[in-house]
Amino acid sequence: MNKFLYLVFCCLLVSCTSKNESGAKKVGTTPDSTLVYYNSSKNKSLSIQERQKAIDKSYQILKGLVSDSLYGYVLDQKSLLHFTSGQYDSLLFYSNLLLRNRSEIDKTSLLAEHYYLRGYYFAEVKHDYFKAVENYSDSKEYYTRVNDSAQIGENLMNIGIIQKNNNDFFGSKETLTDALRFLKATGKIANCYNTLATNHRKLLNYSDAVGYYQKAIKITESVKDRIIYENNLAASYIDNKEFQKAIVLLQKIERDSTATANQKEYARIQDNLAYAKWLSGLSIESYEFEEPLKLRVEKKDRRGQIASYTHLGEFYSNDNPRKASTYFDSVLQIAKPLNIPRAEKDVLKLLMELEPANIHVRNRYAFLQDSLYNQELKVKTQFAKYRYDDKLKQESILNLEKENAERQLEVEKERNQKIISFSSLALLLLISVFAIFFSIQRTKRLKQENRTSKMEAIYETEAELSRKLHDDFAGKLNHAMVLLQTGSDNSKVLNVVDSLYSQSRDFSRKINDVDTGPKFKEVLFGMLGNYCRDTQLIVTGSSEVDWVKLTALTKKTLYKVLQEFMINMQKHSGASIVSIHFEQTKAKLKISYNDNGKGAAKNSLNNKNGLWNTEKRILAINGSLTFDSEKGEGFKAQVEIPN
Repeated sequence: MNKFLYLVFCCLLVSCTSKNESGAKKVGTTPDSTLVYYNSSKNKSLSIQERQKAIDKSYQILKGLVSDSLYGYVLDQKSLLHFTSGQYDSLLFYSNLLLRNRSEIDKTSLLAEHYYLRGYYFAEVKHDYFKAVENYSDSKEYYTRVNDSAQIGENLMNIGIIQKNNNDFFGSKETLTDALRFLKATGKIANCYNTLATNHRKLLNYSDAVGYYQKAIKITESVKDRIIYENNLAASYIDNKEFQKAIVLLQKIERDSTATANQKEYARIQDNLAYAKWLSGLSIESYEFEEPLKLRVEKKDRRGQIASYTHLGEFYSNDNPRKASTYFDSVLQIAKPLNIPRAEKDVLKLLMELEPANIHVRNRYAFLQDSLYNQELKVKTQFAKYRYDDKLKQESILNLEKENAERQLEVEKERNQKIISFSSLALLLLISVFAIFFSIQRTKRLKQENRTSKMEAIYETEAELSRKLHDDFAGKLNHAMVLLQTGSDNSKVLNVVDSLYSQSRDFSRKINDVDTGPKFKEVLFGMLGNYCRDTQLIVTGSSEVDWVKLTALTKKTLYKVLQEFMINMQKHSGASIVSIHFEQTKAKLKISYNDNGKGAAKNSLNNKNGLWNTEKRILAINGSLTFDSEKGEGFKAQVEIPN
């Protein structure tokens, strides 16, 4: 309930608009009275009923005056107050009325806020997650137009949480990773880390789950949230059978005064602690499970009761199977009306072990297993389709803007053609001849520059190989010769020769030709993983790339370029996180590289020989490379190469 009130307050705060934004047209006294009533409806010292009466009067004055600049704000405020009062049918009526007239209202920030309100309504009230994602995506689109990155990130985070709640854990990870690029508030970032951790936990990737929970705990400024994140971390330890770690952590937070203030979370801590002790083999009494269950029943925490009844059933399974079955039946009685089929399926699996001859239990389990699989497949497919449709919509908007610009250009050309007289034909002809000549010359020059770039890349590679041969081999070879001449112990000579052999083998592997066959993706990701053994590597978009379509030259260049970035990261940046995003279009493969290392001033990048040679490689195949780096702010690079 507190979370609900907090979000309502945020919606009220976000929807505030200054008087100057209203811009009402002055028609008699109508705009003045409308604005007075509108401002009264936003006065939080008044009761909800008084505020609704005020906004109703404002709406009655403006009813039908869609062109009035205050019309959209009145509908938005009216929708918000209906939402706050729980009058959801009225909320949808006035919200739909606003959206039907959005082309005439044309207030980008207002529409962004309103779509966010609708997204929250469909997610938290109606539990229609597809409509929620649709509205959050529309809100994100409008916030993108006004360049509000914090709200873009919050919409993406909400979508990622919905995906997680619908078991689309991989999709959720990708969405939340994108959200982290935009979020500003520490609390939101901590929540994002917590949800990412839960995704990894559900995917049985416990090491990453622990890492993200620890990040959330470290940065959160809320003691209440910290208790929740630490409880989640303890649950992850239990899942990974690290019971002692879970017990120590749960005993610590159980003593925290903040934990006892939140009774639902306190019951969860006690239940998790009893479960961890029992699983670890410690002797415990049944009351250690029963006490948190009583608290959950008292607080009407029905989801929490499912966990307590399940743990009690497991506790009695060996010593008192009949009592265990009773507790498992209690789970079924709660899970069905709450529509939590996964909890029902999990407890049916435990019941099958107690009642192996019960055909009804076995059939119900098989039915739920198939049903859940089909539902999760449908959810993942629909979310993937919506992400694809959203991408197409963004591209459609860009194409529409391009068409409008081209149309305006055509109109301008027609106007100019009417003004230009026949006497200009000679001048146009002369300009055309000059343009053709310039184009031919420019084409020749670009071809020459391309050849030069290729040669420079070859020469630079040869020079680098020469330096490595001299630096890595010459000194040790000379040392071996001196040992032989002075009659040194054979074991010393053999050690030097063995070192030379190892270096030559590593050197050969490094300069060896890249495998551009069917295993190229595996080879590429293997190389990236080798350089990131002590660094977290986040790769997105790779599944969307048609690796078979890439030419051998593109694959080689991509491998060498990313290898050089990794070498630069390992030698110079000291990064803890590296992010690589792939995006493939019809003509190009785009790669976005980011790390959170030391970075470097842009003018110093030209002095880094490896990066300079990388740029030559890309230019040699008609690609492009853009560096974005400042000292202390990480290293970024945008690469575009032909398919």
